[in-house]
Amino acid sequence: MHRAWKTAAIAALMGLALSGCGKKEEAAKPVKLDERLAGIYSRTCQTCHENAETGAPSAHDLAAWKPRLAQGDAVLADHIINGFKGMPPLGQCIECSEEDLLTLMKFMASAQAKQDKEN
Repeated sequence: MHRAWKTAAIAALMGLALSGCGKKEEAAKPVKLDERLAGIYSRTCQTCHENAETGAPSAHDLAAWKPRLAQGDAVLADHIINGFKGMPPLGQCIECSEEDLLTLMKFMASAQAKQDKEN
């Protein structure tokens, strides 16, 4: 897959998914991950996005994500695909599709979902 095509595809998906992010209630709405994506999050994203010392925006820290979301979809897509500062390309998730990357980013940029009490 060509990098430019992948960047454009993610930017388009992010544009659709994040079009309501300017609205406070939409940006804060929790995003839940399915079992597969939760596993990917714990193997790839969590290491940096739950450790303040890394400089990565903490997952579910709406204030930390707000200026990043304000940069726009194309910038975020470029940072996710190509890496940015200390973030490795694709966040080290070589098995992630464009949709996976978008969902993981939306999860981290949203309010934390309450844990289900049911097993």
